[in-house]
Amino acid sequence: MNILPVEKQIQAIAALTEGMSIRATERLTGAHRDTIMRLGVRVGQGCALLHDRLMYGLNIGVVEIDELWAYVGKKQARVDVGEVVEKGDQYTFLAIDGANKAIVSYLTGKRNAVSTRAFISDLRQRVVNQPQITTDGFPHYVEAIRIMFGPQVDYARLVKNYRSVRGNEAAIRYSPGNIVSVSTEVVTGTRDRRISTSYVERTNLTVRMSQRRFTRLTNGFSKKLENHQAAVALFAAHYNLCRVHETLRTTPAMALGVSDHIWSIGELLDAAIGQKEEPKSPFRKGGPFRVIQGGRK
Repeated sequence: MNILPVEKQIQAIAALTEGMSIRATERLTGAHRDTIMRLGVRVGQGCALLHDRLMYGLNIGVVEIDELWAYVGKKQARVDVGEVVEKGDQYTFLAIDGANKAIVSYLTGKRNAVSTRAFISDLRQRVVNQPQITTDGFPHYVEAIRIMFGPQVDYARLVKNYRSVRGNEAAIRYSPGNIVSVSTEVVTGTRDRRISTSYVERTNLTVRMSQRRFTRLTNGFSKKLENHQAAVALFAAHYNLCRVHETLRTTPAMALGVSDHIWSIGELLDAAIGQKEEPKSPFRKGGPFRVIQGGRK
């Protein structure tokens, strides 16, 4: 049980959601880093349950989907055979409501068919209508969306082709590739559509700016998959409920209609810690990646 005073807990969670590292939060609050880490995991897991209770029965017109890379423990090239699931590359799948900018669904795991199927299944359980869906060119989306949403769903892919950067070693390692072409492909459906992943890609940047674990070229990366997943859940809850979107002038949750006010950090903390029910979805506990976030109740 965390015995930090409530004011210290609020201060610590606020610092974590603003992109501060565990040690920086320790210096700011005076609380030990292990206490801060345990608090972050506890609140993050509660935020995953809170997300399940709020984000369901949704009617959404446009969904944009993308994946965000990070790594846990060590780089993929150094992962041993017995560490394949828990260590190395870990991708966070995000599904964004194109109109209200809300994070509708998310999942952290390996970038493969199993994770993709689990993620699209979770999205299907939260949305009651047939939205227009746009993804990147990752091939496993095609089958997963067809199975979960049916063959008539309005689904398109936006594929970007890159060319490697030429120059000195630093430019090659740290600069993104140059986009040489962008192609669109209507996979299923016939409705006129806006084929774009701009909003979800911008959300990827917000994740990297708001969660220290996603910052490249630092030692702030997650050492345990459980901690990484909890950080993603905390970000999603704070983004949807507490953070006023500059374009919307309100929170995504209010724009979507699942909340009637802007949540404070204290309110989010109380709600997250108050979530007692164990996750029921097979993708949330005991699944192949011990993924925190999963299907609706």
